[in-house]
Amino acid sequence: MDLFLSSLDTLARLDVLLALLVGSIGGVIIGAIPGVGAAVAIAILLPATFSFDPIVGLTVLLGIYGSSMYGGAIPAILINTPGTAVNALTTYDGYPMTQKGQARRALSLAYSASFFGGVLSIICLILLSPVLAWIAPMFGSREIFLAALLGIILVVLAHRGQVFAAGMLASFGIFLNSVGLEPVRYSRRYAFDQSWLASGFDLIVVVLGLFAISQAFMLLVDKDDAPKAQRVEGSLFSGLKELFRFKRVATVSSGFGVLMGMIPGVGEFTAQFLSYTYARRTSKTPEAFGKGSPEGLVASEAANNAVPGAAMIPLLALGIPGEALTAMMLSVFYVHNVVPGPGLFQNDMDFVVALYIVMLLLNVIVLGFLMFSTNWLTRIIQVPTRFLGVVILTLSFVGVYSLRNSFTDCAIASVFGVLGLVLKRLNLPVVPIILGMVLGGIMEVKLRSAMARVRTPWDMIDRPIAFILFCAILLVIGLHIRTLVKEHRARMEEPDHDIHDSHTR
Repeated sequence: MDLFLSSLDTLARLDVLLALLVGSIGGVIIGAIPGVGAAVAIAILLPATFSFDPIVGLTVLLGIYGSSMYGGAIPAILINTPGTAVNALTTYDGYPMTQKGQARRALSLAYSASFFGGVLSIICLILLSPVLAWIAPMFGSREIFLAALLGIILVVLAHRGQVFAAGMLASFGIFLNSVGLEPVRYSRRYAFDQSWLASGFDLIVVVLGLFAISQAFMLLVDKDDAPKAQRVEGSLFSGLKELFRFKRVATVSSGFGVLMGMIPGVGEFTAQFLSYTYARRTSKTPEAFGKGSPEGLVASEAANNAVPGAAMIPLLALGIPGEALTAMMLSVFYVHNVVPGPGLFQNDMDFVVALYIVMLLLNVIVLGFLMFSTNWLTRIIQVPTRFLGVVILTLSFVGVYSLRNSFTDCAIASVFGVLGLVLKRLNLPVVPIILGMVLGGIMEVKLRSAMARVRTPWDMIDRPIAFILFCAILLVIGLHIRTLVKEHRARMEEPDHDIHDSHTR
């Protein structure tokens, strides 16, 4: 009880409450504008949050992270254009419901399912916190190194069909992190006697370039567009009651979201695919999926909104981000000397509980805001895309320059903006570069620390958790190789069938 009261005291400040409102409502607005998304907004705001207290900065970022998916459902349902990439599956059944004249019902169900998934994931996080607090002290340098290695392997293998490209981009991210002063002896690496390379590539500069500036370039290069959305008549509270008809789908889908959110590199898309597939297979009307099925809409929205809460588990317990947005949040921790991992649950548990309360409150605020402001938000959808691109580009360069008052940083961000644009045009993933930079830094520091006590290869895995993580790495790689072999055999057998069929004819 004392811990809870102490956490409430941390939150009972005007700046924290203001950050909660700005983050939650701002995230909904950002999510409702097609072409922006949480990653772009967080990248732009990241430099500003460094000057805030940790709880204030993280409250803003968590608000945007958790609430943007709510807002992203609005254009997905009304104009068949997902506000964020995560809401793409929402268009499958949300827009057909709008075409049938059920826009109010679709939005109401989407909001209710999102709220259910978000709250359930936070409850799971709260229930798991004692387990995390018990396990966390067992993680030493070698365990964290192996966990980070497992994370980067999962990130790479999660990009099915693009594993080689994802691996190369993750390696490129690790290389970028190694440029400049190395963290132990402070000797220069890959600087080539260039003063501007001596301090290396700043993570925030790279993030702003790859996410925000590249997106601005995309919006400026593409055809200008200002989509139209219809008004929504009637109360949106009916979905809270109707959700009970689909409580099994909502619960299982939220469970998929929690499970996938805990695994680095997996995230919302896998959770949505699994939940949508489950809902269709167990539905009494599977033929309705993709044509305006309420169950499909609930499965999609419950799953993607359950991920943010669960994604905080590896970040808080081990200091290992599972995807780009939590990697950005990790930098806020480090700037304020708040180190996620074993020590956080031992020394700053009131701070952790305060984050739990913030995440619960933001879901309540977002739901209440959406129930009364959806028609106002439909006007935001109509912002011309090129005007949006100019705004994002301007804010990005202001954010980059404010970091160190350096035009060199602006030039570097521009280069990474062009790189991000090229990668997006080629449909290649950007996230592995960021996670390579973050996890590569963690891996280097922890490996060099662990090697002082390692004499043989067995010493690296001679402790229970280290051995389990090592086995998990082997299992993940083994399963992927097995999948590749099966796919290769299937491809080899296809010509035989074609030849046999031609002889038969």
